[in-house]
Amino acid sequence: MTNLDVFLEKAETVAIAGHIKPDGDCVGSCLATYNYIKTYYPQIEVDLYLEPIPNIFKFLSRAEKIISDYSSDKVYDLFISQDCGDEGRLGNAVKYFDTAKKTICIDHHISNRSFAQENYIFPEASSTSELIFELIPRERLTKEIAECIYTGIIHDTGVFQYSCTSPKTMEAAGVLMSLGIDFPKIVDETFFTKTYNQNRIMGLALLKSKLHLGGKCISSVITLAEMEEYEVLPKHLEGIVSQLRVTKDVETAIFLYETEPGKYKVSTRSASYVDVAEIAVKFGGGGHKRAAGFSMEGDTEQIVPLIVAEVEKQI
Repeated sequence: MTNLDVFLEKAETVAIAGHIKPDGDCVGSCLATYNYIKTYYPQIEVDLYLEPIPNIFKFLSRAEKIISDYSSDKVYDLFISQDCGDEGRLGNAVKYFDTAKKTICIDHHISNRSFAQENYIFPEASSTSELIFELIPRERLTKEIAECIYTGIIHDTGVFQYSCTSPKTMEAAGVLMSLGIDFPKIVDETFFTKTYNQNRIMGLALLKSKLHLGGKCISSVITLAEMEEYEVLPKHLEGIVSQLRVTKDVETAIFLYETEPGKYKVSTRSASYVDVAEIAVKFGGGGHKRAAGFSMEGDTEQIVPLIVAEVEKQI
């Protein structure tokens, strides 16, 4: 693997962007790269484009510099796409990708379509943040960059509990911890802590859940009306699908929430052998073997059985 310095040669202007509805890995990896450029390449004009990020990540260095307005018509020497499986997932930032003189994609999604001019895609990596760790020379890691990378890693590994966690992941975490980051606080405040309303909506999702395939599959649905009643937004539903998945004897969890009337975002998780990325691709989405997502339209009484049928093929 090369390093970020090679990418940045001859670039005077750089744009960084991640996927729509940015999660911990997307925010952490993008901010790590942004901070690296700001620290070691002050002569480069760099912009970071992301949709508004969850408040829990706003403690990360330079998070306030993230641009969520895409009205500028800037043309960049280099566009770095991170944690994004295809152009469509870049959202409004795709306009800068399309006009950039050079494009690079750094990602770990197995469904990535190698859509940039240069692609650094390693599906075996735990997270894009782990890839950024490998791309930064060890002596150039700062505490601020380490906080961003560590945050990204813990979110895509479920604090090192998912099967994507490797010895390399743990070694990276050890190096990051040695730089003086407050790792217990990062884990507690960005991964485990939930608001009262978040806990209530999770409780509702668990109460409404249904078992399928002899208890090997579980599903739950949250509607727009319920989100309104419980005063939560889509970003507050983080963690529900993982909680469903840890139900005893469950191999696969399916969680749907309504984004518009009759339109649903579907999140899937598996424990050990069902490849949910394969299922997601069939429905126009993508992700990883053990964690993937997609969107569907219609009545959930029909949608859920369709997904369960795909799970059954693998079980």
